[in-house]
Amino acid sequence: MMKSNNGTLRVTTSEAIVRYLIAQRIVIEGHDEPLFPGVFAIFGHGNVTSLGHSLEMHRDELPVWRGQSEEGMGLAAAAFAKAMRRQQVMVCTSSIGPGATNLVTAAAVGLANRLPMLIIAGDTFTSRLPDPVLQQVEHFGAPSTTVNDAFRPVVRYWDRITHPAQLATTLPQLVSMLLDPGECGPAFLGLPQDVAATAYEYPAAFFDTTVRTIPRPRPDLEELAAATDLLRTAQRPVLIAGGGVHYSRAEAELADFAMAHGIPVVETIAGKSSLLGDHPRYVGPIGVTGASATNALCAQADVILAVGTRLQDFTTGSWTLFAPSARIVSINAARFDAGKRVAKAVVGDARACLADLSEGLAGWCAPSGWTQAGVQARADLQVLIGSRAAADGVSPMSYAEVVAAVHAVATPEDYVLTAAGGLPGELNINWMSKGIATFDCDYGFSCMGYEISGAWGAAFARTKGDVFALVGDGSYLMLNSDIYASVLSRKKFILVVLDNAGYAVIERLQVGKGGRSYNNMLRDSRGGGSEARVDFRAHAQALGAHAVKVQSLDELASALQAARSHDRTSVIVVEAREGDWTPGGAFWQVGIPETSQLPAVLAARAELDAGLLAQRQI
Repeated sequence: MMKSNNGTLRVTTSEAIVRYLIAQRIVIEGHDEPLFPGVFAIFGHGNVTSLGHSLEMHRDELPVWRGQSEEGMGLAAAAFAKAMRRQQVMVCTSSIGPGATNLVTAAAVGLANRLPMLIIAGDTFTSRLPDPVLQQVEHFGAPSTTVNDAFRPVVRYWDRITHPAQLATTLPQLVSMLLDPGECGPAFLGLPQDVAATAYEYPAAFFDTTVRTIPRPRPDLEELAAATDLLRTAQRPVLIAGGGVHYSRAEAELADFAMAHGIPVVETIAGKSSLLGDHPRYVGPIGVTGASATNALCAQADVILAVGTRLQDFTTGSWTLFAPSARIVSINAARFDAGKRVAKAVVGDARACLADLSEGLAGWCAPSGWTQAGVQARADLQVLIGSRAAADGVSPMSYAEVVAAVHAVATPEDYVLTAAGGLPGELNINWMSKGIATFDCDYGFSCMGYEISGAWGAAFARTKGDVFALVGDGSYLMLNSDIYASVLSRKKFILVVLDNAGYAVIERLQVGKGGRSYNNMLRDSRGGGSEARVDFRAHAQALGAHAVKVQSLDELASALQAARSHDRTSVIVVEAREGDWTPGGAFWQVGIPETSQLPAVLAARAELDAGLLAQRQI
């Protein structure tokens, strides 16, 4: 670096990026913290000699954590952002080629879940003089296209830096997007190898420390008034709490609003733990992974107040759950989400909107009979959970029994995480939240493999309690190397592996819609090797974790308690039943063939067609 007398600094493009990221700060609960607290990195020839060099020179200001797979790094960054309620952003860097494309799936997780993360990948030379370089994919009619263009559909901000001066405009815009409550998502920077190493004279002021806050956009007064007028007419209102409640840190306002106006509250998967499980207005989880009593209440609602939810099909039962006459008020920081299904949109921050809406509803309360109906639905849910949690002495254990065992040892400061397969439904119903913002299930992208990498990322964010991750055998086999990453970084979590010998929940869908079991369970996989089972305990132990396999609920309880005292990640392996699922749910539209040689498939198609008669068109 050379400092000039004219107020500029001569540094490389890579150095400028690192210095700018370090200069960005954010206020979190009154404290000045780094906006970018760290980098997940796997170095290769596209990023090690320039960006890697600059990161090493600033190793104490912007710590780098070694990943084991690029996808795992990205999933960890997404889970970190969720655990931090989008108040800090992790950076991921890779070489060009397979290192970069490995991050595409993780970027999609971030985009689907509206999570901020920054990806910086190496790129080919802008001069093209050494082309084709190692790991370059050539496009005959589009020579400027590289594999990094694959990120365009799965990020909110995409740029390729072809000149060092471009940083002065792109970096402020990128940071602004990452902090925008309605527009945030993953950001991508492609960094060509020659540009990364090129020096340029940047204004010194470009690297001045900047302290930022996340804006809280207030609602438009006319939108607010229309929503208030509609709610005042409601006889059977229901409030859906989505992930936006967490990102706005609006949980207290939500609880106060529900109590003041007697409105039952249901939660999406992303919104789970917006209310404590023992809150008087908490009814339960909604939708396809929801409870029957909760869904039955929602089906009776005449006004739906959707707060911070994108109204995914698993929430709405593919838009069959609500009565055709039910009106929707949607509070969301993103206008795209707020305006879905001709809802009365209230665009703004959830905390601010709930406070303003409550003020406008002063003196109004839902009819007491309806409030009591919510209380009864919650009581029905608790009866179901109690029946599912009760040990029945049958081996192997059910998913619900395992969830109950983890719940029994969990404290309000612990954090539980899962993603795919049968666990989202089992946890969504059977987990009564003990702490606010202590639950994470990736069901925006439902990414197998998120469970372990996500637990590693969440461990960076959590300063109290333990992170519990529950994973099926299928997801474990897809992505498990971050067990070692957690050991290497000393970011501990407790992993419970439920082995039911296959992709059992997809087999349930396959058979439940008239098909025959095929290629999901080990027993019906082609090859004849289904008797060969993975020793998950030995595998996890080989990755450096404490590992144990348990055979009973008592052994599981003891192992969970012991895991708290371990100095590094602990893995507990449990054999689980493949077909014992908690009842509940709602209609879900999937593609079932109109013609088939199997009568069961035709019957399932007829059932689908009948269910679609209740689907809202608007």
